Amino acid sequence: MSTSETLTQEFPPTTPGHVMTTYPFIERAGLELLHAERGRVVLRLPFAPNTNHVGTVYAGALFTVAEVPGGALFLGAFDVSRFYPIVGDLAIRFRKPATTSVLVDARMSDDEIGRVTSDLEAAGKAKWVLSQEIVDERGAVVATTEATYFGLSY
Repeated sequence: MSTSETLTQEFPPTTPGHVMTTYPFIERAGLELLHAERGRVVLRLPFAPNTNHVGTVYAGALFTVAEVPGGALFLGAFDVSRFYPIVGDLAIRFRKPATTSVLVDARMSDDEIGRVTSDLEAAGKAKWVLSQEIVDERGAVVATTEATYFGLSY
């Protein structure tokens, strides 16, 4: 069984989520937080209202579900009273059209959290890379992404 199929078994479409309301754009997309802990965030983007003119998930909505997890991971692992996250770049490769809601399971290892923490403490800034797969309700990979994030001091 693939990792993406395991993810869809762990978080089937009936799993209740909490719509993220911190930013109006993300709230309008209906982006849902399904799971959050230090080093792991699982988000779901509902199919509606995120469709395009051909009945698949809009590319910009897929970009959103790929970009948000880096910030959410940061909030769960670092001192946000002293540091904030920002995305530096994000590359997305569309693999197949998404015709259902989609999931992303973002992870940051304890070692990487430790390295970023050390860099933040020593220099007031840090850089990390987050690679992800976005999957549909059947576990098929609809997009892969790689993003560079920065943590910066206020």
